[in-house]
Amino acid sequence: MKKKLVIDLDTGVDDAEAIMMALSDPNVEILGITCCHGNTSLENVLKNTLRVLKVCNRLDIPVYRGCSHPLLARQKHAGDYHGKDGLGDVPDPDAPGLELLQKEKAVHALIRMVKQNPGEVTLVATAPLTNLAVAVQLAPSFPKKLKALYIMGGNTESRGNTTVCGEFNFVADPEAAYIVLDRYTCPTYIATWEFSCRMSLPWSFCDEWLAQQTEKAAFMKKITSLSMTKAKSAEYQKEITAGKGFNSCDCYAMAAALDDTLITDSEEVAVTVELEGTYTRGMMVLDYMELLKKKHKAFIMKKVDLEKFKEMLMNALK
Repeated sequence: MKKKLVIDLDTGVDDAEAIMMALSDPNVEILGITCCHGNTSLENVLKNTLRVLKVCNRLDIPVYRGCSHPLLARQKHAGDYHGKDGLGDVPDPDAPGLELLQKEKAVHALIRMVKQNPGEVTLVATAPLTNLAVAVQLAPSFPKKLKALYIMGGNTESRGNTTVCGEFNFVADPEAAYIVLDRYTCPTYIATWEFSCRMSLPWSFCDEWLAQQTEKAAFMKKITSLSMTKAKSAEYQKEITAGKGFNSCDCYAMAAALDDTLITDSEEVAVTVELEGTYTRGMMVLDYMELLKKKHKAFIMKKVDLEKFKEMLMNALK
């Protein structure tokens, strides 16, 4: 039986890489893709998602329009790191039109897909968690029907990439992240910002990855050109935690969801999100002393099998 996957994303370059990784796995069935504000505007996210599916010849996969704004926080997009449009500002005159979107809204689709497949759906969330937070408010039992939840977001060492102490996905909607970490009691795995930096790959691998003679590789090379240039710059290297190479943040969460043997080291700890601090709002908090008395704990990814991860990335562009 194929693993059933639902992907909630804000399609920028690394989300595109994660989609293509999932599509390359013959043992996975993607039930649907729900879109959220984040890397860029929701309209761009929707267009980008359809562009990626078209390159992979998978426009049959349902795509749903989700939340365009955070629950309470001020709107915060990821700047222009991935380009203003989220996919490197590469023109695409033949991009699929938004008429291909499903009429059903993302949150209702999430609830329905999981209800129809109780205990079988793995949800991969690589965007601000707004859609997930609204879903649990509308259907409180929704998380209990999930097989597992994999999140790219948060941080463990108070090293931010958006604010002093905050990772983008959580900072973009701190209330949503708080709700999800509080109310999703299914097995939860988190690929944090610092973790993805430590697991970054050599630029030599990236060159080999993009040199594959396929339409997918050519597409990826175009949309990553802008962000790759920035990532290699001296200024950017100073700003990020590790900065030693190619870091496809969202792919770590996706790869772990596709193959649970990928994670070679993790720690199980209760987590929450700071909502009040001037400098710490949106920061993920790890409760090692168990003062919060939370029964549910999350698995914080610490190490993955990088050789297996490389293979999955290579397969994504074949």
